[in-house]
Amino acid sequence: MTMQKVLITGGSGLVGTELSALLKEKGYEVAHLTRSKKDNYPYQQFEWDIKKQEMDEGAIRFADVIIHLAGAGVADKKWTDDRKKLILESRTHSAALLFNTINKMPKEAPHHFISASAIGYYGMDTGDKLVDEMSDAGNDFLAEATKKWEASADQLESLKIPTAKIRIGIVLTDKGGALPQLAQPIKLFAGAPLGSGKQWMSWIHINDLTRLFLHVLENNLTGVYNGVGTNPATNKEVTKAVAKALSKPLILPNVPAFAMKLLLGEMAQMVLGGNKVSAKKTLNSGFTFKFEQLDNALDDIYSQRP
Repeated sequence: MTMQKVLITGGSGLVGTELSALLKEKGYEVAHLTRSKKDNYPYQQFEWDIKKQEMDEGAIRFADVIIHLAGAGVADKKWTDDRKKLILESRTHSAALLFNTINKMPKEAPHHFISASAIGYYGMDTGDKLVDEMSDAGNDFLAEATKKWEASADQLESLKIPTAKIRIGIVLTDKGGALPQLAQPIKLFAGAPLGSGKQWMSWIHINDLTRLFLHVLENNLTGVYNGVGTNPATNKEVTKAVAKALSKPLILPNVPAFAMKLLLGEMAQMVLGGNKVSAKKTLNSGFTFKFEQLDNALDDIYSQRP
């Protein structure tokens, strides 16, 4: 059997880098869509220009499967109106370009489309309620953006391409994302829970997340799956666990909510709110997690450090 060819958007990002390496290790042929080709790059490259809505059609001819990860980082910068527009359009316009290109060349259509999404779909603060894939969407900026993100992926279904969406939670890795931002003040003996510290954080080790994308691919799954682990933890529990993994004390009181709002503006809702998200459907699909306990996940991440 010939291994499938996988085209990844956002392949040089945090998840894309790890997922590409896993797919290559498993024998898949991997290519990336990129704004400009780079020298000595480890994967085949195809160019696209999302603003101009143009792309190398060879990418579609290459792909048996497309994994769509592209999108501007939600927590990278303060949410100005321009930043919000970029967060949304980098996701929806890129999906639209894929849709329009495939629509022009239906005989070359991939047989599976897998899109990243986010647990922000449920809203930035769902309190203590356990939410699952059937729960209602929230009504704040992140929820609205995620709904439009998923709707842009759903366009591919109209081309009769089986489509899956993975709502990603807080990805634990020391290579980027939330964990280094949480760990940095702890390393400087200035770590503390944020706000009440009671807000839920639905986390997943990056190794489990990339394996989940592979699981969805290899089992031809469609529909929505939560990309979260089985044991959500509160902000206070996560902060304590990171401090323990780093062998650092926590000596400061909680960072007050008003300070976070002054610092982050509207984006503060992301860290002061939270989601307790169910992994039951993901488990029922036959997926098994390597890292179910927070301490084990953090020990693995920090034991990899030189």
